[in-house]
Amino acid sequence: MSILLILAILFGLLLLGVPVAFALGGLGLGMLLAGGFSPLMAPQSILSTLDGFILLAVPLFLLMSNVLLKGGVGRDLFAAVQAWVGHWPGGLAVATILSCALFAAISGSSVATAATIGTVAIPEMISRGYEKRFVYGLLAAGGTLGILIPPSIPMIVYGFVTEQSVIALFLAGIGPGIVLVVLFVLFAMLHARFSDAYQPMEKASWSDRLAATRRATPSVALALLVIVGLYSGAFTPTEAAAIGFAAALLITTLWLRTLTWATFWEAIRESAITTVAILLIVAGAKVFGKAIALYRIPQDISAFIANAIDGPLMFIVVVAIVLLIMGLVFEALSMILIMTPVLLPAALGLGFDPIWFGIFMVIMVEVALITPPVGLNLYVIQSVARTTLANVARGVWPFLLLMLVTVALLYAVPDLALYIPFKW
Repeated sequence: MSILLILAILFGLLLLGVPVAFALGGLGLGMLLAGGFSPLMAPQSILSTLDGFILLAVPLFLLMSNVLLKGGVGRDLFAAVQAWVGHWPGGLAVATILSCALFAAISGSSVATAATIGTVAIPEMISRGYEKRFVYGLLAAGGTLGILIPPSIPMIVYGFVTEQSVIALFLAGIGPGIVLVVLFVLFAMLHARFSDAYQPMEKASWSDRLAATRRATPSVALALLVIVGLYSGAFTPTEAAAIGFAAALLITTLWLRTLTWATFWEAIRESAITTVAILLIVAGAKVFGKAIALYRIPQDISAFIANAIDGPLMFIVVVAIVLLIMGLVFEALSMILIMTPVLLPAALGLGFDPIWFGIFMVIMVEVALITPPVGLNLYVIQSVARTTLANVARGVWPFLLLMLVTVALLYAVPDLALYIPFKW
């Protein structure tokens, strides 16, 4: 069965509206049967996949982020950051980006970051004269920091698939994450500088700053607890997620007193739905991955790349284009689960570090999150802002370019990702 035929069938299933998980799993099972392999390989692959201890971190991080979302933590973070930088040129936009980065360091979820900060920041920024499309694009792009700045659910899945250290991946995401935040901040300040409608804010008083900071302190402490615990080796990613969830409950019930039984059960329900969706995709992708491995498709692609692509730079350019095209149809985890087994052998053959390649893929997945028509963050911001998808999509293009600039910097300076986990 040729690669093109497999892709054509997969795209056909998706266009017919078959959910990604069932399209991948069904096609994988069909390939096993067509190739004369035992269909028992499908349930065996699913069982071996879902039995992984590291995957427990996914529902726990989702629970933590949803509890924080329902508890209004994003509002407190935004207020604290705004009190300190709101008077800067483009201060509200800068506060929004920094708030996204802080919440990303707590939740590990792009959707939760976009929804949490967007709910607070969008009306505030628009009331201060920021162009609506810029605001929508900023929030959609800022939300993607949730899967680059650790902890990150896509990094957990990549580490699980490739058997790489999740903590090393988390550490490798820090440098590119900081670069992306700086680029977003600089662009926001330049946009405010040349905007006619922008209205600057007055500098907050010290009493206001201290009051806002005091309320946000437990959330920042939670982020530090998770990050320091992970990087010091005190806990595994799964343990960090469990401790983070417990701490989130304490913060929202005892300190902030904003989480009710109703919102708590709503957080559990939403986390359960998302977890089931993620694990179904992981299971379907595992069956599909098993089938393409038995058909030796990764080896064929690696041989084709070795013969047809001239050097590492051309390989990265081709992979980036392929992932951009796939981002028009697939969501983030599907891209990682489908493409990693196919592309990683060729990347290793060209001398790329698997941790570096994982960060490269995560950034490209970030791009997919804000690429129409399937970019999930576009729909989140559309829902929060009650606007059209077209308005959100038009606002993200400058941020897409900044993400691609980050990819170029990552290629030019590999230590941007590799220095902290391996040389610090």
